[in-house]
Amino acid sequence: MSFDVSEIKTVLRDLSLRIQTLGGIFDLAGMKERLQELDRIMTKSDFWDDPDAGKDVVKERAQLSEIVSEIERFQHELEENELLLEMALEENDATTVAEVAQKVKQLQKEMRALEVRRMLSAENDRENAIVSINAGAGGTEAQDWAEMLLRMYLRWCERKGFETQLIDILEGEEAGIKNATFTVSGPYAYGLLKSESGIHRLVRISPFDASGRRHTSFAAVFVYPEVDDQIVIDIKPSDLRIDTYRASGAGGQHVNKTSSAVRITHIPTGIVVQCQNEKSQHRNRDLAMKVLRSRLYEREKKIQQEKLQEVHDSLEDIAWGNQIRSYVLQPYRLIKDHRTQFEKGNVESVLDGDLDEFIEAYLFEQLKTESTGALH
Repeated sequence: MSFDVSEIKTVLRDLSLRIQTLGGIFDLAGMKERLQELDRIMTKSDFWDDPDAGKDVVKERAQLSEIVSEIERFQHELEENELLLEMALEENDATTVAEVAQKVKQLQKEMRALEVRRMLSAENDRENAIVSINAGAGGTEAQDWAEMLLRMYLRWCERKGFETQLIDILEGEEAGIKNATFTVSGPYAYGLLKSESGIHRLVRISPFDASGRRHTSFAAVFVYPEVDDQIVIDIKPSDLRIDTYRASGAGGQHVNKTSSAVRITHIPTGIVVQCQNEKSQHRNRDLAMKVLRSRLYEREKKIQQEKLQEVHDSLEDIAWGNQIRSYVLQPYRLIKDHRTQFEKGNVESVLDGDLDEFIEAYLFEQLKTESTGALH
């Protein structure tokens, strides 16, 4: 048995406090109210009249339901094991105590996963991911390293149950790959994989060097959120100011005697469009709305492009000398993340896709940095 009784009790108390805190951070009560609201929306007869809006509601409900279910299940299992431990101690049942100890280990892992989920709250964290791997300078050595990284990430995705699709690959002349790009589909794929953006350094005895010398190779990994290119323009009537006026003309019989011209101001953005070419005010209004929708579409498209550019620019700043992680296979065996100082000696498991501890360490480090910044 890995825990003695006092240790089991201490861990159970700690988990109980952490799940209470987590429930408050997630706003469990608020999430339950939102689920009820979404259920009411989905029962309306016209729910699927707008398929895109319907899909968004279904997606939001599924995500909220998953988090609420996980927290409630964890709370139930925690209470169940606390009660089971008390009964086992009263009956001096060492076998049951050992079973509780093993379950507590599992609950610790699940608690860690819930806390990681809590940290994935940035705008694009829920999205699918696009991953690009590029070999650095060094020819065959670097290209072989790039292929090793590709295998590592594909194996990690397989472990997580994520779907992957290779969309581009350029193989090296002798071995390895020069670059590759693939998509990763699954909940929080981008939020988890964003920690991998940067330069990855490998130190090993080269299998391509007849003299058996040690080589250092580099490869760059870039991770982007997969952004939905379908932009829905929702124009609320309350956001519009519509003015009518007499259209200007050459005079005489061509002067418009009624206020058929239309000027529409979109208050949130300040965009103003107007139309006076048609004799009908209704027609001018329809044309002006068409122009407004087009301008809002272009504005939203530009905003999305700028967001992606920000992600790209932050990656472009990475220099080859500023590696985020080193994979040393010779003269000793150790993988170390230079941002978090987390390290692991079992290099085979990591290169086989066991990346969760590195990803979690990065997310916790980011949370710590944000909390420290907020205090100052």
